[in-house]
Amino acid sequence: MRACKGLVCWPLVTLLINLIESAAVKKMRQKENGQTLRPEIHDSVFIAEGVRIYGDVAIAEEASVWFNVVLRGDEGRIEIGRATNVQDNVIIHSDMGAGVIIGDRVTVGHGTVVRGCRIGADVMVGMNTTIMSHAEIGAQSIVGANSFIPYHKIFPPKSLIMGSPAKVVRGLTDEELGFNKIAIDIYKDLVRRYRSGEIAGVSGANLAGGL
Repeated sequence: MRACKGLVCWPLVTLLINLIESAAVKKMRQKENGQTLRPEIHDSVFIAEGVRIYGDVAIAEEASVWFNVVLRGDEGRIEIGRATNVQDNVIIHSDMGAGVIIGDRVTVGHGTVVRGCRIGADVMVGMNTTIMSHAEIGAQSIVGANSFIPYHKIFPPKSLIMGSPAKVVRGLTDEELGFNKIAIDIYKDLVRRYRSGEIAGVSGANLAGGL
């Protein structure tokens, strides 16, 4: 008997059902069994206004999560490392059991979309990048703005990664390897300035009748 008959390939259908059963449905059943998925956020983490964090999410010390970021750990665990900054309007979402691991001292630029992938320590991800599930970005790499990282793509450490689909352009120079540290230090100082009241502002909720 043929494995695939007509328009239906039953082995593929079975595989998809098993994936759903072992990942997303399993997480939902944890709730039914009295296990609520809740974020674990270190006391030192800075969280700006408008951030939404749900499910199995762990954020390590000295990290910062900026305005209107969405973190959804509802299909797998999300781990954000120490001193990592997740900038405005970033979306991070686990994917059918594929979790997200973001290492220490990572910069995730504004508007980036991150699915179930791994990002090594000391990586700089440029603005509006998309990183798909099961991709891996090696430590100390730079991903150029607007790049698209396809499913399952793996990049070695210390790479300059650019394009759609993204490719390794070359290795990083010694000067470029220091760029992310500059960004990390800038965001640590921004956290200090916001917390001290040196930087203040208003939001839509606080504007009576608008401007």
